[in-house]
Amino acid sequence: MFKKILIANRGEIACRVIKTARKMGITTVAIYSDADAQALHVQMADEAVHIGPPPANQSYIVIDKVMEAIKSSGAEAVHPGYGFLSENSKFAEALSAAGVAFVGPPVGAIEKMGDKITSKKIAQEAGVSTVPGYMGLIEDADEAVKISNEVGYPVMLKASAGGGGKGMRIAWNDEEAREGFQSSKNEATNSFGDDRIFIEKFVTQPRHIEIQVLCDSHGNGVYLGERECSIQRRNQKVVEEAPSPFLDEATRKAMGEQAVALALAVDYASAGTVEFIVDGDKNFYFLEMNTRLQVEHPVTELITGVDLVEEMIRVANGEKLSIKQSDVKLNGWAIENRLYAEDPYRGFLPSIGRLTRYRPPQEVAAGPLLDNSKWQDDAPSGATAVRNDTGVYEGGEISMYYDPMIAKLCTWAPTRAEAIEQMRVALDSFEVEGIGHNLPFLSAVMDHPIFINGDMTTAFIAEEYPDGFEGVELPEGELRRIAAATSAMHRVAEIRRARVSGRMDNHERKVGSDWNVAIQGQSFDVTIEADQDGATVNFADGEALRVSGDWTPGDQLATMTVADAPLILKVGKISGGFRVRTRGADLRVHVRTPRQAELALMMPEKVAPDTSKMLLCPMPGLVVKLEAAVGDEVQEGQALCTIEAMKMENILRAEKKGVVSKINASAGDSLAVDDVIMEFE
Repeated sequence: MFKKILIANRGEIACRVIKTARKMGITTVAIYSDADAQALHVQMADEAVHIGPPPANQSYIVIDKVMEAIKSSGAEAVHPGYGFLSENSKFAEALSAAGVAFVGPPVGAIEKMGDKITSKKIAQEAGVSTVPGYMGLIEDADEAVKISNEVGYPVMLKASAGGGGKGMRIAWNDEEAREGFQSSKNEATNSFGDDRIFIEKFVTQPRHIEIQVLCDSHGNGVYLGERECSIQRRNQKVVEEAPSPFLDEATRKAMGEQAVALALAVDYASAGTVEFIVDGDKNFYFLEMNTRLQVEHPVTELITGVDLVEEMIRVANGEKLSIKQSDVKLNGWAIENRLYAEDPYRGFLPSIGRLTRYRPPQEVAAGPLLDNSKWQDDAPSGATAVRNDTGVYEGGEISMYYDPMIAKLCTWAPTRAEAIEQMRVALDSFEVEGIGHNLPFLSAVMDHPIFINGDMTTAFIAEEYPDGFEGVELPEGELRRIAAATSAMHRVAEIRRARVSGRMDNHERKVGSDWNVAIQGQSFDVTIEADQDGATVNFADGEALRVSGDWTPGDQLATMTVADAPLILKVGKISGGFRVRTRGADLRVHVRTPRQAELALMMPEKVAPDTSKMLLCPMPGLVVKLEAAVGDEVQEGQALCTIEAMKMENILRAEKKGVVSKINASAGDSLAVDDVIMEFE
């Protein structure tokens, strides 16, 4: 077995590989850019080598620099993670020439299947059903428009060397095809060093289901079930689960056998994923093969007990697979939510900054689940698991240079409904402060009827949140539970304040029992009857809710029980109450005496400043180019500016017709959120 492995990646996947290598007794080497000098993967590895400036195209994807790090460290093998150089055949060739093992498939398999254009042709030649499209090289935007018309809108423009949603655009007309072609090329160049683009028909209302395959160099191959990846945003997966709530055993078997056959046809050896589009009649169409470990691999590990990273390392060491197809058994249900550094209230735009608070829920193992050892029997009754794959820590900084994903939160339970409920609790318990993040949106998805029923397609987010995510409106029953909890919490805080202030010894009598709770536009009059075990909160209409918990003033997480059901609240102090976040809602809860509530009704509302005649920067980023000049008359929907952040280009468009009166930025400028880019008459 290898004694030392270098991980040619960063972030959570580098940390993930280090965990398995450590379990196997293998020394690990991290590489890092200037921006990652204090990163978690650098701290976890046994050794670390600096490789250059922050931009990936000057550090992580520069083959010569990575090879220098391998040589200086004496690493015998390299695990590439995903993204960066993981599907780069030139990197695999360089490793082979240097006598270093690549923890991934052979060069030939990468070249044939890692390249999206070539893999399409091979699949077609093998008789695999594929989505219609144009697999040749596209020279310029004019040709892209011509081909798009031939294929028929809508079309998908995709980077040949792409992955992770980078270099992908959907175009519904000529203008979008022209713009999408250039943006895809730019993103592909920056992310992969390869600007080739191809076009295929965009199939509406599909489900995105992928098969995990595992092959060795001795001709053996197995499939480890499927993953449902239909909930996507901007072609980037957000929620994944295994197995799929849509497939039946016959379809699963057919897709799995086809995936393995395709892998063996190119002499594949390692972990890989064959992606399919599946329609409502369970017809499936080959999309592409990812010749690497997938981001969402933990859900497969959780339902099979197979450590995919360990299997990859052993295959790279020349060993045979430790399992046969008959050994593969799917146990229970696993769900993964991707935590992104992006603001769901601002169109999911990237957010950067320091993590002033980062407290994931405690990881919980059910039998062998957390350490990925193999399942031997069915899961024990009532077992659940929580797993968080992350690459950050409290006090660390989220950089603008890399992918915005900072953690993958996974839950497992014997049934899908139980796994969803476990995820709801885990999301409510996950504390993140200092940056914008998508935890509220993930909570909203877990409560959405379409997701709960398993009826989602890849159009889920676009259809259910057409105007973006604006938060969650909780039903009255849940508001009453929160009102009961916060009124009891407020009473505890008032008693403590009375004690600290030195007021009369019998301070509890000086803290009233009658309160008004204002929350989400509703008002509840309550009376609190407290005892040693908690409090009974009586509402004016006669309803009574029992509240208990160990919250003390200053705690930012309240784990309560209200009406015999758990209630987890992220708590912040505001004047006269609390900021409360739970189940995707962000609430300002005011707890007042009856007299204070009367006076509050007389207070005027604060009016927000008028920014309707300004183009504001929606995220921290770099100005790539400006599309308008002072004096130009712009039309609704016209492109005004392109901002690059976290390897993605974002085109800002005019919301209405107007004349540009002032421009405050230039190409190359770095802007903060809400910096004024343009002003209009």
